[in-house]
Amino acid sequence: MEHGSYQDQSASTFSLADEDHTLANSLRFTLNQDPRVTLCGYSIPHPSEARVNIRVQTTGDPANEVLKDSCQDLMLICQHVRSTFDQAVAEFKNNNGVENQ
Repeated sequence: MEHGSYQDQSASTFSLADEDHTLANSLRFTLNQDPRVTLCGYSIPHPSEARVNIRVQTTGDPANEVLKDSCQDLMLICQHVRSTFDQAVAEFKNNNGVENQ
């Protein structure tokens, strides 16, 4: 859910249900790597509630588009980490005579 202004689309707060620090901190990292982002942060309203609020302010681009781009960047990072890990495991098994299980 997006909480923002129709007049100024460069600043919005996004509320993500059923999420925690894992996704929020990763998104904060990728958002802060984007030169279009001037401010980014997140909060968890209450520890017993599985909800994260992410605040994004940009240099002028719509905040929802910047958030979408950051989600795609995060997916690419995760895919790269996964493939690198899988290659390292396969190489380890080949070098140490471990059979595939």
